[in-house]
Amino acid sequence: MSDATDPWLIVGLGNPGPEYAANRHNVGFMVADLLAERIGGKFKRAQKAQAQVVEGRMGPPGPANRRVILAKPMSYMNLSGGPVTALRDFYKVPTDHIVAIHDELDIDYGTLRLKLGGGDNGHNGLKSMTKSMGADYHRIRFGIGRPPGRMQVADFVLKDFSSTERKELGYMVDRAADSVECLLAEGLERAQSAYNS
Repeated sequence: MSDATDPWLIVGLGNPGPEYAANRHNVGFMVADLLAERIGGKFKRAQKAQAQVVEGRMGPPGPANRRVILAKPMSYMNLSGGPVTALRDFYKVPTDHIVAIHDELDIDYGTLRLKLGGGDNGHNGLKSMTKSMGADYHRIRFGIGRPPGRMQVADFVLKDFSSTERKELGYMVDRAADSVECLLAEGLERAQSAYNS
């Protein structure tokens, strides 16, 4: 069982490479980048995993200050489980101290939901993580809504946010980063009541 001194592994899910950087599927990377900025760190190549990482501390001074490893798997979304599991083992992170930040089709754009455990809902990054280490990790689900008309899901998630969505995107990424900080400092229930919309 985890305790307060155990580190947290915060994983932004996405695809590496500039051609994917602004895609809906890469919103996890966007939130991870903002969190890295907040703790004053720069992503570097991990030694033991196919990922980029930043190590630091998050939260107010005192007992709620947490040791964190921010990570962006560099394996492509559908293989995220390998790098995440390697980082978990290297840093000795309990599974319930892992947070996956990911896009979510079944939630309207502009909506966040936090939860612990559950299914993968067809999300290839979560599917890979769950296959590698079980489902008992936290998720920050960032709503992107469903594709319009007959657009295929794969095409939709690999497209950039629309110009209308981009007007709100900075605020939403900021809010998702806030929800991670709240989860670590105050626990899941408090974070859910503050950020689940």
